[in-house]
Amino acid sequence: MTETITPRFVATDDPRPESVRPELEQIRRKDGDLMLTGRGGYLDDTVLPGMLHAAILRSPYAHARIRGIDTSAAEAASGVRFVLTGAQAKDQTSPIPHYFDPALVGGRTADFRPLAVDEVIYAGEPVAAVVGVTLNDAEAAVALIEVDWEPLPFVIDAEKALEQGAPKVFDTWEDNAMIRLPFVEGNAGPIIDSAKHTLEGELRIQRYQTAPLETRGYIASWGTDGRLTLHASAQNPHPLRSHLSKTLGMPENQIRVIAPRVGGGFGHKFHGYPEEPLVALLSRAVGAPVKWLETRAECMLVGAREFIHRFKVAYDEDGKILALRDRIIADIGALGASGGWGMAFIAGMALPGPYRVKHYDVESTAVVTHKAPWNGARSYGKESAALAYERIMDLVAAELSLDPAEIRRRNFIPPEEFPYWTSMKHLDSGEYAAALDHVLKLGGYDQLREEQAQARSQNRLVGVGVGFELTPEGGDFSGTLLRGFDTSTVRMDPTGTVTVLTGVTSPGTGNETGIAQVVAAELGVSPHDVTVVQGDTDRCPYGYGNFSSRSMTVGGAAALLAARDVRATLVTAAGVLLETTPEQVRLAHGRASVVYEPDRNLSIEELTRAVFVRTLAVHGLDQAQLESTRTYAPSNVHNVPDELGRSSPYPSFPYSAHVSTVEVDRETGLVKLQNYAGVHDCGTIINPKMVEGQFLGAITMGIGGALWEELKYAPDGRLATKSFKHYLMPRANDLPWIKVGHEVTPSPFAMLGMKGVGESGVAGAIASLANAVNDALRPLGAVIDQMPLSAPNVLAAIRRAERS
Repeated sequence: MTETITPRFVATDDPRPESVRPELEQIRRKDGDLMLTGRGGYLDDTVLPGMLHAAILRSPYAHARIRGIDTSAAEAASGVRFVLTGAQAKDQTSPIPHYFDPALVGGRTADFRPLAVDEVIYAGEPVAAVVGVTLNDAEAAVALIEVDWEPLPFVIDAEKALEQGAPKVFDTWEDNAMIRLPFVEGNAGPIIDSAKHTLEGELRIQRYQTAPLETRGYIASWGTDGRLTLHASAQNPHPLRSHLSKTLGMPENQIRVIAPRVGGGFGHKFHGYPEEPLVALLSRAVGAPVKWLETRAECMLVGAREFIHRFKVAYDEDGKILALRDRIIADIGALGASGGWGMAFIAGMALPGPYRVKHYDVESTAVVTHKAPWNGARSYGKESAALAYERIMDLVAAELSLDPAEIRRRNFIPPEEFPYWTSMKHLDSGEYAAALDHVLKLGGYDQLREEQAQARSQNRLVGVGVGFELTPEGGDFSGTLLRGFDTSTVRMDPTGTVTVLTGVTSPGTGNETGIAQVVAAELGVSPHDVTVVQGDTDRCPYGYGNFSSRSMTVGGAAALLAARDVRATLVTAAGVLLETTPEQVRLAHGRASVVYEPDRNLSIEELTRAVFVRTLAVHGLDQAQLESTRTYAPSNVHNVPDELGRSSPYPSFPYSAHVSTVEVDRETGLVKLQNYAGVHDCGTIINPKMVEGQFLGAITMGIGGALWEELKYAPDGRLATKSFKHYLMPRANDLPWIKVGHEVTPSPFAMLGMKGVGESGVAGAIASLANAVNDALRPLGAVIDQMPLSAPNVLAAIRRAERS
């Protein structure tokens, strides 16, 4: 359901090898046929000899004291091999290290164990675990465990959690505010107070998640030498290994983590979950491999993205934003060791987005409640910021009777001001107005407005929405195992085939195809002759895995550097064998040839074999190493503040522009998405097929989050959304034909100019649809500021307008 537009390249001196230029060659996804035919091989396909199965008893209470646990009936049940309680697990482990400890940035923190010991702080928290011969055996035994509970007061609303006297999630904390994060530039307060034109508003964003098709899972096994192997559906195998080492108290080189093909990561599979060390403990106790696979109901416990924005903005008669104030509340649940709370940081940091606003005062408060903890979610708080600044743009446009596209043009950061500093962001490059103009043309904006006018004359509620997103990517957070650099090894064998071993992983995106492509182009071989190995801590160099759209920008760049080292050896050897200089050797299409005498050539296989068998036997052949390991980091990371106190943990800033059309049924509140177009700029494009797939997937995820997806809690503190029957996601027939276009403004700070594409589209889609629905409701005087834009929420907004 796409229309592909030919990329517009701004540079004529394209630095990439010819075979990776997208206008010349598009490489299909490596191993794509395996996945299409159901032979991909995921964690659940892994079967180890004698493997047993684990099930977990979870708390039915949002907050309760554990006065006692009786496991005798479970231990006596048929097929049961072992039962573990929190007290027993505590004796064998240290606290689970945080994915990103809030204490590093001045926040409050807490320790977390594989199983609750004396108290539970959210419904669904693991309390005990059972190992059975079959999963049915284990689940049946879980039901036999008796817990003596003492229910305690709880709070599942972030605003109520901040009230004086609210039940505390952590007794040792003064209150439930984990951290207050300020992002300030200029003098917003006085400007807003004295401005002629101001407006204010509120946005409430629902709790929802990424709902990966493949849920989490772990298989632990111990060798006779005491070495642990953990197969994990995870995004960061090396950091996971490091954290297991600390939790289990064993040397890191005695642990191997293998991350097989992942059926969707999206941040849901960041490490820090209690089940990671728990499965290892269970396997060691029973002396056999143990498998645990997350159920869909357990998957739904993992939350994300629940925010409240309260903003006020000052603007002039021309629509230029003079100052912005935003107070953000993030309901992060019960914290946990996973890294989801960081979205509260990004939600504030990402403001004011692509706009030239010199005065702003943003504070983001992360609040703990008795809900299950957050983990990462694609866009990672940037979608929250984008919704806020894009709604502001539309609200100002409406007040001044300006077109929403025009108000954005007047506020964009102009291209000549890059690189551009804002609070904690050093923006690399961009032509924002060009992307907006592109999407307006692609989406037929003028025609959409004409059709809207005609529909309104027929009393139909049709809205057109513009959305823009700026997506900081490649984050580097010193003091943690979330770093912006990574390492790759490139190795050639005597037959001329290539193996790449890299510290970045694929969450199902196909980044191994892009890595193979750049390496193959450098060495003059086909991408089909390049094997990319990821996700095995015994084989791959230490790396930080997958997060923040970094796989190609750092893992691919490191592989390219290593390939260039290998290439240097190859062209030197070819120069000797072909009796020319290395500078005159061309590697392409499986052959090494002399540039101006192409008939003088030999195959890459002949060349590599010569390096292995003739080095030191032929004069000039003295370099036998066809292997290199290199580490790459983008240059636009500023962890050390400059003389003005400015810092920036993100090196690259892709962006995208969106236009959508919706029709709202005034009787039911149902929103029908009619048209959609998006244009993105991720810098240099290595593989258009992969980029387009990522952009379309992100747009679809944003549409789902905007219109339907929501995790609801019941008044008793339990999650009410436990399956896809209640968690509504977009289906193919819910979506229109999506038109996609590309802009290319390479980053001057990154190898090959790449910026990353894994998250672009989510935030823009949400903002575009929020603006479209509010545009549709304007004739009624209705405003919806509660997400999602579901039929009940839209209908409630319509009814409020009717009563006013």
